[in-house]
Amino acid sequence: MEKKGVLLPLILALAASAIYWFVLTSKERALAQAHEEASVLVANYELPARTILKSDLVEVVRIPRIYMQQDAYEIRSNSDIKLVNNLVTAIRIPKGNQITQSALIPLSPEAGLSVKVPPGYRGCMMPLENDLMRLIKPGDKIDVLVTFDAVMGDNRKEKVTATILQNVLVLGVGVNLGQGLSAAQAKAKSGQEAADQAFSEKGALSLALNPNEAQYLALSMRQGDVSVAVRGLGDVELHPMEIASFKRLIK
Repeated sequence: MEKKGVLLPLILALAASAIYWFVLTSKERALAQAHEEASVLVANYELPARTILKSDLVEVVRIPRIYMQQDAYEIRSNSDIKLVNNLVTAIRIPKGNQITQSALIPLSPEAGLSVKVPPGYRGCMMPLENDLMRLIKPGDKIDVLVTFDAVMGDNRKEKVTATILQNVLVLGVGVNLGQGLSAAQAKAKSGQEAADQAFSEKGALSLALNPNEAQYLALSMRQGDVSVAVRGLGDVELHPMEIASFKRLIK
């Protein structure tokens, strides 16, 4: 009986020591983890709202993990920086602030077309048949043609076609502004576009034009039938183009 009276307090003391050691080491691990450093993305410059992110606009810094925001981009390899490429800032991000997932949105109609318009240009919309739109991608270069009734010298009307714009940058095709999509997103988007196209024979191309070109495109869409010719990759040369007519073709 005396042995049992001695062993019981000893067992309880050992159990209490084990629990204390477990709690202490858990807190030490949590404290060590909190002060462990992590690599995060921060703004390299002042980033206004609706800025398209590129690698040179952000930088990687190391900070204690305890100061890392909940939805910050943690960088574990150099390729992780590409995760933010072509995403758009939904809010202003001051220089040095962490880049968070909640502060970014995809490059999509939600971000607006203006984020893709180059300086000095205008974003212009041009209707186009859906079948042709499937063959054109954002970033392609096209020529714009207009077919109209020209009044000849004898007051006779003759249908002609003229190339009015060359080497035009395509900013978007329908709602596709060139955003990066996963396979699942691309499949869902394709299904949505097919459903939208079922209600309309035409979609719209978004083009980057200078102010003068924008005026000629608007005039041409009122004056005749506008169509496009897609350029090969890397073809940026401008060529003199004569007006095409059946009279010249037969001669």
